[in-house]
Amino acid sequence: MTSHPAFELIRDEQIGEVNSRVQLFRHIKTGAEVLSLVNDDENKVFGVTFKTPPEDSTGIAHILEHSVLCGSRKYPVKKPFVELIKGSLNTFLNAMTFPDKTAYPVASQNLKDFYNLVDVYLDAVFFPLITEDTFRQEGWHYELDDKASPLVYKGVVFNEMKGVFSSPDAVMRDISQRSLYPDVTYGKSSGGDPKAIPALTYKQFKRFHEKFYHPSNTRAFFSGDDDAGERLAILDAYFSQFERAPVDAEVQLQPRFNAPRQIVATYAGTKDAGKARDGMVSVNWMIDPPEDRTEVLSHGMLSYLLAGNPAAPLRKALTESGLGEGMTGGGIGSGLRQPMASFGMKGIDAADAEKVEALILSTLDEIATSGFAAEQIEAAINTFEFSLRENNTGSYPRGMVYMFNALGSWLHGGDPLETLHFEAALTSLKQKAAEGHFSAEIRRLFLDNTHRTTVTLSADPEQGAREAAREAEILADVRAGLDDAALEATVAETEKLRALQEEVDDPAQLAKIPTLTLADLERKSRVLPIEIGTLAETRLFYHDLPTLGIIYLDLGFDLHVLDKGLLPYLPLFGRALLQTGTSKEDFVSLTQRIGRSTGGIAQHRGLSARQGSDGSAAWFFLSGKAVPDRIEEMLAIMGDVLLDARLDNRERFKQMALEEKAGFEARLVPSGNAIVNTRLNAGLTEASWIAEQLGGVSYLDFLRDLVKRIENDWDSVEAALLRIRDTLFNRGRMVVNVTADAALWGKAKGELESFLKRLPNASFATADWAIEYKPVSEGLIIPAQVNYVGKGANLRALGFELTGASSVVLKFLNTTYLWDKVRVQGGAYGGSSRFDLTSGNFSFLSYRDPNLLKTLDAYDGASKALNVGIGDNDLTRSIIGVIGDVDGYEFPDAKGYSSMWRQLTGTTDAIRQQRRDEILGTTVADFKRMAEAVDAVARHGHVVVLGGEAAITAANEQRPRLLAVTKVM
Repeated sequence: MTSHPAFELIRDEQIGEVNSRVQLFRHIKTGAEVLSLVNDDENKVFGVTFKTPPEDSTGIAHILEHSVLCGSRKYPVKKPFVELIKGSLNTFLNAMTFPDKTAYPVASQNLKDFYNLVDVYLDAVFFPLITEDTFRQEGWHYELDDKASPLVYKGVVFNEMKGVFSSPDAVMRDISQRSLYPDVTYGKSSGGDPKAIPALTYKQFKRFHEKFYHPSNTRAFFSGDDDAGERLAILDAYFSQFERAPVDAEVQLQPRFNAPRQIVATYAGTKDAGKARDGMVSVNWMIDPPEDRTEVLSHGMLSYLLAGNPAAPLRKALTESGLGEGMTGGGIGSGLRQPMASFGMKGIDAADAEKVEALILSTLDEIATSGFAAEQIEAAINTFEFSLRENNTGSYPRGMVYMFNALGSWLHGGDPLETLHFEAALTSLKQKAAEGHFSAEIRRLFLDNTHRTTVTLSADPEQGAREAAREAEILADVRAGLDDAALEATVAETEKLRALQEEVDDPAQLAKIPTLTLADLERKSRVLPIEIGTLAETRLFYHDLPTLGIIYLDLGFDLHVLDKGLLPYLPLFGRALLQTGTSKEDFVSLTQRIGRSTGGIAQHRGLSARQGSDGSAAWFFLSGKAVPDRIEEMLAIMGDVLLDARLDNRERFKQMALEEKAGFEARLVPSGNAIVNTRLNAGLTEASWIAEQLGGVSYLDFLRDLVKRIENDWDSVEAALLRIRDTLFNRGRMVVNVTADAALWGKAKGELESFLKRLPNASFATADWAIEYKPVSEGLIIPAQVNYVGKGANLRALGFELTGASSVVLKFLNTTYLWDKVRVQGGAYGGSSRFDLTSGNFSFLSYRDPNLLKTLDAYDGASKALNVGIGDNDLTRSIIGVIGDVDGYEFPDAKGYSSMWRQLTGTTDAIRQQRRDEILGTTVADFKRMAEAVDAVARHGHVVVLGGEAAITAANEQRPRLLAVTKVM
């Protein structure tokens, strides 16, 4: 039995559902609680979490989350967090602020690295420096360049939240949550409202840390294959430095409403968006805390039944109503003590909000009265059961899922071990489902629940300017209240903070941050198992990997057979395959059939430059997973989808097009840096041009035109869809990718061969994708209070042939110069550079950036920073960090897919080993070479900015003809 004299063991169970020995401990001296899972997962996870309920919307918990990672007692440097990013093999490293808690999780596959991460994080949260300058930098401060200049607000979190509140979806989520919980902590904006953040004082900030960041308020978590006793020893070394203290951090229960409430609000829109329906509506309920694991599963399954897929009845009713362009909300969330449920629509006429609300309520009533069809229940149960048993969390460490599931109950006095069980709860829920449970739950949770709010948002074209003017007015009033001495003091504080931000850490202090050495790194690249052959005259990739009784199948089709004018249809074409039905069944029946018989069938596209070529790897994939006795049915479904989808279903296709457009518009602000990067590279290479057609601003233009064409010229749209299917789905240019252990593959091989023989075997020539590349500097205008600033070029076209060592140089650049200039000094949420060694494309990017020209100047100064040189410690850390990126953790299905993709892009094991050798052998000469390349980007690169009209206009006034202006929203 694992034990430690400083801890008492509260619970000890072997839990088969998570294949772990699970122990719950309490630290005797302080009362800190520890949940410890010992299993065979090499991707080890640690997390320390505090209950941090805010009393206002100043963002105090969020600012503190940033600040504790800016130096601590043991590691007194400016950015130990960034040093870990630079020089760790971590598979996860971050911190998160929630409405009622703050969590600090890390993960690594390397034991030494894992313990290094744990130690830095524990010292950061319990003994941070959190100076007033750190508070000002990460939170907010007044900035004044000289006594004649205007006063402005700066701060990383301040600008981050300006970016958040530039998204209408984020505004809706914030108002909806606050509307349900007006009397408790959930009625505050835990991330911080930019209007409220400047009310926060340093004294309040310090007091918040002293109150909540204490072992007596701690929930610590471990999962993985490391030693359980060592975990406790590490924690006791920190916990034992404290005495037990009463911490009042309970989240109070919101008193129930006696009647539903209506809230009408606005968001910052645009004056000429050309969009008739710019409203949103959300119907929200507060739910009582779930009593047990069965009720938690019930909440998730009911949400899935109602709206979890396009065929779910509530989602279907809304999308087919014609009242809006897409659904918002997805049912019952699990992150709050009293859960919140939401359903609504975006892209509505605000005058129709009552109609949407009435439709939601009437549909819920109809379902409660008639119940769900048996096929719907069966599909939902199979989908949930498959997901629970597969336990595939993708790139997200599995242990973190266990941690956050446990915290939902554990944080509020519940049993954290119960959240790790599911067998008994699933059995109970299956029985309840057969007895009409979900109909009763719809009435209890929704129809009979008077604690409901309906929030209606509409665009206000003047709101952005009005808010900017109000902020300027507040700052002008503050400035007017400062006498000459106070103005001088503010200028001095601004200069002092900038000097501190530019100050270089003492190398002796930096050396205290634990790190691996190059000797700790594996010299050889990981080689994934692959057998290459043919099956039914089709190219076959097979990967013998342990998949826990599941067969993973990818069917790939080469897009190069399609005319380039057809490419923008592909995202919606892929959706149509799975969401329009077939000649034998409507899309509801098809969706239920997929849910009943498989672990899921999905479509996606793969796109990349190819090694040693100007061309691209461009593929369409249909992927599925199933247990062996369902493989035949999965293949039958895939055959129906590929060859018999109802591509003539005009109304359904129109609904999908509207959803796609609304979804893209909603992503513009939160994913602005990705949009900029796609646009920036579009004029550089074939693969990048295609990416823009399938997911950039050009795609948004296509969608807007397509919605009109569906109405006015459906025949041409349908003809394009049919031409894609007839041309694409043929064995001649197809690949099949199978990931399963040998025994499973032996059982499935014959069925797959029979399936392939039923597919068409026509041959199509490669289409002409001739493109004239013309990089253009652009300003893309959206209604936002922040900018996303990009600058880039193709380095190969500029005469540079770089190596794997360039990744090391950019890791260093991102975590030193760009972090300091763009984030710390510039106040943006992030700044980085990216380089694709295969294509040669290079990009500078910023995220939620209050600046524009200042950021471009920072990019143009990067070559000088690289020419300064690099110390041995920084070089080693940067090499380690890149190897960590290269060796990221993958589940077996992802390994099989990665192995296939390397074949399709020409990335051989020899090339991968060469790149690894180049990474490990990086020298100062590589920094000089990259400095020359970055200087070429400064001189010849083009610029793309996504941001507010005022910022883009001002940039063009200061630097005439810098940006060709396009209004996106």
